[in-house]
Amino acid sequence: MKIIECPRDAMQGIEEFIPTDKKADYINQLLRVGFDTIDFGSFVSAKAIPQLRDTADVLERLDLTNTKSKLLAIVANTRGAEDALKFQEIAYLGFPLSISETFQKRNTNKSIEEALVTVASIQELCKKNNKTLVTYISMGFGNPYGDPYDASIVEEFSYKLKAIEIEIISLADTIGVSQPDQITYLFKTLIPKFPGIEFGAHLHSNPSKATEKIEAAWLSGCQRFDGAIRGFGGCPMAEDELVGNLATESILNFLSTKNAFPDLNKNEFAKALLLADTLFVRH
Repeated sequence: MKIIECPRDAMQGIEEFIPTDKKADYINQLLRVGFDTIDFGSFVSAKAIPQLRDTADVLERLDLTNTKSKLLAIVANTRGAEDALKFQEIAYLGFPLSISETFQKRNTNKSIEEALVTVASIQELCKKNNKTLVTYISMGFGNPYGDPYDASIVEEFSYKLKAIEIEIISLADTIGVSQPDQITYLFKTLIPKFPGIEFGAHLHSNPSKATEKIEAAWLSGCQRFDGAIRGFGGCPMAEDELVGNLATESILNFLSTKNAFPDLNKNEFAKALLLADTLFVRH
């Protein structure tokens, strides 16, 4: 099971600017844990996500000499992708593709049709630069705007992404509305139909509902989990109230009960938990 730690998602909705050195110190600690991937920053408009305007500066401060973790950066357009591709250290680019027209506009200022064109363009750039594009199907379990939603729409988008040779799709529950039976249906339907695609779960959740969602995804063949230590974060573009990420420790605790704990350094993870408590202060 691949574990993707998402400090970018944890930080992006915080209004008070976190100093660059503190961001780098935290991510360097995460790099020592041994996660498969660190979703560490984004190359988007500083006006849209001011907290992450220093992503390039953070990257300069990261120590990648003794880590097996790969870096992922979120982009919202081809210009952002071109900026991210300047850095050899970044292995993955991530693009949020929504099946909600309203959210696609809110999140990337594009229609779904325009966003699909952008995904194809970024995919070509990634191929030319030996990077991998991770496409998030956001609002993948429903939306609060009244836009059409059905599991068949998620499948339809998966076919469109397969056509441009996308290799990783993360099903994103942007506002925490997913239910275990829905999670089960989507993964059990999509994974057999698209054997060349790695499907992951990027779920936001109330902590009390987290374990049942993790279990549903795991039992249904989910191949990668996105999490954020202590469940911090959420999407500031989705609703006024942030719904936090799955807490990484909840994912790991569940996997431990199934004798499926990933190859992580538990001592370094314990240090990361303590550092997170100093970096992210709940009000």
